[in-house]
Amino acid sequence: MAASLLSRRTALFCGFTKLNSFLPAAVQQIANYNPRPLWLNIKNPYIPNKESEKTPEWQKTEKYERKLFGRYGSASGVDPAKLWPSQARLEELMAEEKEWHPPIEVMLDNIAARQREKEQKRMEREKIIAANMAKMPKMIADWKKQKREAKQKQREEKVKRDKLLAEARERFGYALDPRSAKFKEMVAEIEKEEKKKRKLLKRRKREEEQGSAGTAAAESSQ
Repeated sequence: MAASLLSRRTALFCGFTKLNSFLPAAVQQIANYNPRPLWLNIKNPYIPNKESEKTPEWQKTEKYERKLFGRYGSASGVDPAKLWPSQARLEELMAEEKEWHPPIEVMLDNIAARQREKEQKRMEREKIIAANMAKMPKMIADWKKQKREAKQKQREEKVKRDKLLAEARERFGYALDPRSAKFKEMVAEIEKEEKKKRKLLKRRKREEEQGSAGTAAAESSQ
């Protein structure tokens, strides 16, 4: 049993050895890399010289001083009092805090205001829906009426067209194309005649009404 276990481990190790032989050298180097732990040099910390022209500008900022003090403490030589923000900066931070992180009372008031606005919009929407639903029967009735009138107009136009076609066949002895100029001239002539007849009937009716009114006035005077 021990021999079989040893043979299996040997085969596994040989398999890993063959696999590593196929990997690139850079991958093997990365896999075998064992970095040393990073130790802070507390005894001799690096403190940049602000007076030197060789010192980068970002190492002369207050932000870097805070970083040094946070890393080395008093050994950094940084005065902790300088790390506190100025009065103007404090007021600016307080204004930002008030704007982006308001008190719980203000947050609750804002939530309540949004809820009221949402409820108001819902009520207005329901009111509009109710008004439209109340108009629905009349709208349906008007639509049906328009549909009936459109069908009636189509029937009347069909009857009128058939009548004109029959009139054209009677006049010319053959059927005319409704799109032809001859048919259109005939229709214009018929409409002109009908207009004259209507005008004549209107004048006769007016004369009859005037005559009957005169007769009534004469009888009343007697």
